[in-house]
Amino acid sequence: MEIQITTLSENTAGPGNFLGEWGLSILVEAEGLKLLLDCGQSISAVHNADIFGIDLGKIDKVILSHGHYDHTGGLRPVLARMKKRIEIIAHPDVWAAKYARRQGRADRYIGIPYRRNEMESLGACFKEEKGPTRITDTIITSGEIPMVTDFEGIPPDLQVKTPGGFQPDQLLDDQAMILQTGAGLVVILGCAHRGIINTLYHAQQLTGVKKIHAVLGGCHLSNAPRERVQLTVNALKEMGVERLGVCHCTGLPAAGIMAQEFGKRFFFNTAGTVIKLP
Repeated sequence: MEIQITTLSENTAGPGNFLGEWGLSILVEAEGLKLLLDCGQSISAVHNADIFGIDLGKIDKVILSHGHYDHTGGLRPVLARMKKRIEIIAHPDVWAAKYARRQGRADRYIGIPYRRNEMESLGACFKEEKGPTRITDTIITSGEIPMVTDFEGIPPDLQVKTPGGFQPDQLLDDQAMILQTGAGLVVILGCAHRGIINTLYHAQQLTGVKKIHAVLGGCHLSNAPRERVQLTVNALKEMGVERLGVCHCTGLPAAGIMAQEFGKRFFFNTAGTVIKLP
């Protein structure tokens, strides 16, 4: 199975007139389908799709990796450009009232910046599942990701506002896209809030495939201690990951360590990056 992966939105932009913006949106073309994982923060995904000459009206499905604004804020302009009814695969918790609550700073809402009825009026048909969603025989979403490692965790400043007050956000809506290929698994991450290694272990368990050909996307290691980054690198090497293309919330220090450790197997996945796998 040939796969083409185009990064439409990311914090940084490659050569050309691509727009960089904090967030992520990745177009996956495989098995005759065009699947959009996340929509970036605002206009960048649409802007960069125009530069590529990509017709967003031909997207078959949208997958939301989780409910943070930098992955969902671009949903309105994307839907406005699509001008059709489109299935959006997501976990029910994408609609939770998500906040960042950092000491010494005002509470900041970081959830979806739109109301559901507005998105539905623009054509969104939400398919909400807690478990994996099978798109084809070889393409699935991860659904909820079990946390099994002892070095990956969710920062306590990420919280959900409930009728009873603020509670830690377990980010059960965090999910990835998994593709089975003859070369091994291709796993595409949004932010991997529940841990990149937890996500990869879950992908192996879901599919029964141990070999991991490529991992792309955000790893949420931007503020992680060096020890966690090194444990992550060690686990990636132990699993034999053949290509690693990190970006967004991975953070430059962690990405730099990964680049050193993986050498030619590593690439930084900026907006405008197009790769073909396997």
